[in-house]
Amino acid sequence: MYAKPSSDFSADTAIDLRSDTVTKPSDGMREAMACAAVGDDVYGDDPTVAALEARVADMLGKDAGLFVTSGTQSNLTALLTHCGRGHEYIGGKDYHIGKYEAAGAAVLGGISPCLMNAGPDGGLDPEAIGEAVRPDDVHFAVSKLLCLENTYNGRVVPQETIEAGIETARSHGLNAHLDGARLMNAVIRSNRSPKEMVAAFDTVSLCLSKGLGAPVGSVLVGDAHFIERAKRGRKILGGGLRQAGVLAACGLYALEHNLDRLADDHRRAATLADELGVLKGVTIEPGTVQTNMIWMTVPDRAGETFSTFMRDRGLILADPSGPNRMLRLVTHLNIGDDALPKIVNAFAEWCSPTHH
Repeated sequence: MYAKPSSDFSADTAIDLRSDTVTKPSDGMREAMACAAVGDDVYGDDPTVAALEARVADMLGKDAGLFVTSGTQSNLTALLTHCGRGHEYIGGKDYHIGKYEAAGAAVLGGISPCLMNAGPDGGLDPEAIGEAVRPDDVHFAVSKLLCLENTYNGRVVPQETIEAGIETARSHGLNAHLDGARLMNAVIRSNRSPKEMVAAFDTVSLCLSKGLGAPVGSVLVGDAHFIERAKRGRKILGGGLRQAGVLAACGLYALEHNLDRLADDHRRAATLADELGVLKGVTIEPGTVQTNMIWMTVPDRAGETFSTFMRDRGLILADPSGPNRMLRLVTHLNIGDDALPKIVNAFAEWCSPTHH
């Protein structure tokens, strides 16, 4: 039985599958914010910020951490600290740093990107990394940094690929940075410790506002000297905050309560993929649903807009894009088991031949 279209759409009760950034703070997280001890963090006086930075640094096996407003600011702060004007970083063409962060490294840092195609698993070929390193020649930018990403489109990049790439980079004198926006999804999926997964990196950016459910913030970690220098980059980017403990408290709460439950998001994504993948006109590549993301193609429907159709059934989704009509679904802590039949029912109705 298909879901009945509703004209009384409410964003508060709708099932939002666009991203795991859309989560709302829980009552417990809001209470943690209200009770947070605060101080002026630019002076280093905010105890809650300091506690969050220390916790993430310890969790990832690094000396120190730096709380910043966003994953974009974290990555750019890292690049500005690792590199100078006329330097170059090597990364993936579809990685977030190279594609979705407004070319900040080039615009604000004078840092040139050298971008290559990632493999299907999201990894960069170690041999290609070595070939991308510039020779010591006045005609070229200076290769300084390798930037990797994990997860990549919801897939866990193989650890051996990551470590081989970093080994190649190091042999050429490069440092290594990880955009670990959804690193904890990779940790839960791979059943490895966070320290083990990032041990080979000099710096790591961990986002708190995606699957972990905080409303804002990321933490950049590295050795103590690097983080001290990174404070200047953060300041240049307008990221020096004052009584930021009210935000850092969300991150601490998320790490305490929302880490292990990422497995629930992965399970629900796998369940949806199994049930949606049998619908007519839907294609989901086998093996791609590893964490909380489903990448799928959906059929067209003459005279109807996909996002409007789904909105009428209480789902918030982007319209499919590209020639293959590719669509991303993301599960998160605000999507429970009770939402899954409603999602499948809406897609079944869209894909039903009798409705075309």
